[in-house]
Amino acid sequence: MATKVIYFTVRESEERAEFRDDFPADDVKDIFRAAAEAGPHDILKLYNCRGNIVNISPKLEPNTPDQPYKLEVVAAHCTGNITLTAQLGFDVGDLESRIQCLEKKIMLEGGETPSVVFDMRNKVEQFREKLENVEHLSWLGLFKDISSTSLHPFWSRKSSHRKSEEHNKRLFDKFLKISNVQITEEVKLYLRKPTFDNWQWEDAEMVVLLQQMFIDLDFTSKFNIELPVLQNFLYEVYKNYNHIPFHNFRHCFCVSQMMYGLSWLVNLSETMGDLDVMIMLTSAICHDLDHPGYNNAYQVNARTELALRYNDISPLENHHCAVAFEILARKHCNIFGNVPPETFKKIREGMIRCILATDMQRHSEILNKFRAMLNEGFDFSNKDHKDVLMMILIKVSDISNEARPMDVSEPWLDCLLKEFFNQSDVEKLEGLPVAPFMDREKVSKPSSQVGFIRYVLLPLFESLGQLFPPLDEHIILPVKEALNYYTDMEGTIRVEQSKKAQVNKRSV
Repeated sequence: MATKVIYFTVRESEERAEFRDDFPADDVKDIFRAAAEAGPHDILKLYNCRGNIVNISPKLEPNTPDQPYKLEVVAAHCTGNITLTAQLGFDVGDLESRIQCLEKKIMLEGGETPSVVFDMRNKVEQFREKLENVEHLSWLGLFKDISSTSLHPFWSRKSSHRKSEEHNKRLFDKFLKISNVQITEEVKLYLRKPTFDNWQWEDAEMVVLLQQMFIDLDFTSKFNIELPVLQNFLYEVYKNYNHIPFHNFRHCFCVSQMMYGLSWLVNLSETMGDLDVMIMLTSAICHDLDHPGYNNAYQVNARTELALRYNDISPLENHHCAVAFEILARKHCNIFGNVPPETFKKIREGMIRCILATDMQRHSEILNKFRAMLNEGFDFSNKDHKDVLMMILIKVSDISNEARPMDVSEPWLDCLLKEFFNQSDVEKLEGLPVAPFMDREKVSKPSSQVGFIRYVLLPLFESLGQLFPPLDEHIILPVKEALNYYTDMEGTIRVEQSKKAQVNKRSV
């Protein structure tokens, strides 16, 4: 087997390494360690020419002298005994104390703390959490030995990506202040459309809009839901969505808004009944509760606490369900507290079924079952048929971004790719398998969408359109337009890459 040459720099010095693809991984790492004159416990990081971290392994892509990798020793002889202050060169706690003193001074002199101070404190809190919660990374030299037998990788902490109590309190106060504001008919009608633009609304406003959904569907009276209980429920839901790029509270709102919109577009209350619609709307609100930003594949491969608890079977979806019913178990949050026990049993069964259906590993199974029912003749009086339809509806709502206008949907793709890339970077550092569609080195915006829309979205949406033809105009045609948009983008990128390759070939 031929050897390959890797060009890299370390401490401004140009170096080269030569090895074969079948070299042991440890031997390859030792080559780079020797070049950096690093010890056995030092932490090395290798960057490509774009500044992205790449894994030091036998599979490292060959390069040329004019595009060298950059090798850095980011931590020397680090142990868990070195304090955070010593490693950073400043004390985060001291910074927090200074902000508190500033707040006191402002309060005494001006009476109200400006929002910029709250933002400053939140940033410091988030920075502290980031420092304390990413010890598996090496970018600050915080060293943690990760072996293939570790049962507690980094996501086993309940505080990961959590919003601060101060942030939540401000949200709740604002929510209560505006919760009694009369929403205009124009906004109510807009809220029912797939074209709704979530980016124009703040968090507290979206919580109010979720409340309005229950009111407009008349669930508050039909199921005797007390308004303060509904508000407590929605606030607890908000608190339990994390600060992560994609699977956050705004995503929860979008999925819920699409479900709400579908219920009006095809009059689901009439065809399925109010109870099923309430189950689907509540499931949409709860479907990603406490999502850590790392998918099921990561949970299973890293053998996280969730994967162990749920025996590798839909660990995230099971967790989302559990958190939902933990919230509902609190009397002041139980929006179903006034329904008969038999009705609550149906609600619980329905929510579990809907939320577990959002695991994309079950996509083909659920879609094939639905198609078979359509072929034999869908029966709204058949409970099995309705159960599968409920799963299809929440699946459509969950992955419906491409049914929205491009200026609404495209920023969501950026958020999704950011979350994917975060995960794949961690997987490389931890030596775990990396899915190609999540690898920043292998995927682009159009390439991530073309196959997904063509083979996942469209078949799902078109199957639902067979049962509800009015959806063709509202969600199926926009998805087809999105497919054309990303196909054209992909073609343009390929043409540009081909031109660039030809220019480079001529210059050589």
